[in-house]
Amino acid sequence: MAEIRAYVLSKVSSGSEREVCKMMAEYPFVSDVDIIYGDYDIIAKIEVRNLQQLDFFIDKIRMIPSITFTSTVIVGRMYKDHGKPAMREEP
Repeated sequence: MAEIRAYVLSKVSSGSEREVCKMMAEYPFVSDVDIIYGDYDIIAKIEVRNLQQLDFFIDKIRMIPSITFTSTVIVGRMYKDHGKPAMREEP
């Protein structure tokens, strides 16, 4: 089970969005990947067990040639997951 969820926002070379999404979708740690409009071109949701895995997998994403910039945000607390409440009572 994933302990850490993060979103990787990527800027890519013009016209390469679909190809980059297809490449990202092949990685088992990427649970969702979408083309978006705005300051970034692609958003990918990553689910991993620990920060070391996250670091390793982000390095793999950054090695895709058409990616020119990434920004990663780590989820601090989930409130809804796949349409269902995700929050548990505080410890």
